[in-house]
Amino acid sequence: MLEKPNFYSVIIGTELLNGRRIDAHFAFLNQQLLSRGWEHKASFVITDDINLMENIFNLIKNDPNSVMFCFGGIGATPDDYTREIAGKVFTSGAMEFHEEAKNRIINQFGDEAYPHRINMAYLPINAKLLKNVVNNVAGFYLEDRFFFTPGFPSMSQAMVIEALDKLYPKSNLKKYRLVMTIETSENDLIDTMKKIPSHIELSSLPKIIGDKRKVVISLAGYDKDEVEKYFGMFVDYCEKNEKEFILKDISL
Repeated sequence: MLEKPNFYSVIIGTELLNGRRIDAHFAFLNQQLLSRGWEHKASFVITDDINLMENIFNLIKNDPNSVMFCFGGIGATPDDYTREIAGKVFTSGAMEFHEEAKNRIINQFGDEAYPHRINMAYLPINAKLLKNVVNNVAGFYLEDRFFFTPGFPSMSQAMVIEALDKLYPKSNLKKYRLVMTIETSENDLIDTMKKIPSHIELSSLPKIIGDKRKVVISLAGYDKDEVEKYFGMFVDYCEKNEKEFILKDISL
């Protein structure tokens, strides 16, 4: 297990982008990650486009700490490209009929496994399997980091849980977050924001309540003392400029 994995999701489906279906993958995966102390790095919802899929997979592959969950496109129809593109990107095009995957399909469908369903067992070389609790057609994963599941939530959700339970059950890192609401404009805080190092997570959410401007400042990181140090700069600003503020301490 990577010590500090960067989690990505790739949700493939033209029908999501044209409004024919509503995505359920992001919310489920995100909740599973957060409950285990992990966070998303990025999420992509993309159309069934070969070049776009390849580019997104390569982008994620180029992150040495990436862990990807991909949803959709591993079926047997002509527009199911995921297995082929996964092989091209992650195994240099090397593919094989996975014997166990074949057996599961044959056991489930008998003679109807041929001529088309059996192709769902044609996977990138050295793939490992994820159990399909609905129809026994396996999902798969590569390098213990890149997970490929069906587009149906009823199938993919159990695979997400299986993968995380087995390989990324719980983060050993603890993130500390400090939050404050300051009665000022966001513009007044920019000079202080510029002093925060890039490895500390900073967010600034302006609000207008009646005729008052307020800003919610959040800092988070894995070094509690460091987070407190830089958070103190905002407290100092408030005290120096007589700005009202409310503090909130959150540990993630």
